[in-house]
Amino acid sequence: MLELDLLLRDFLDSGYRDLDEAGQRLFDRMLDYPDAVLLEWLMGRIRPTDKDVAQIVDNIRSATAG
Repeated sequence: MLELDLLLRDFLDSGYRDLDEAGQRLFDRMLDYPDAVLLEWLMGRIRPTDKDVAQIVDNIRSATAG
């Protein structure tokens, strides 16, 4: 899914390096979800019910905004 790839690539280029080890594990956990769900989260159409995953989604959205 191109849109998802672009969003994640932007985050990997700009915000991933700022994550601590726990944040990187959480990012990996988030990637276990289906692509369609990830895209909905990252586009802000729906919010993850898992509060930890919601936090990393917010971090990604903030880092890639603009």
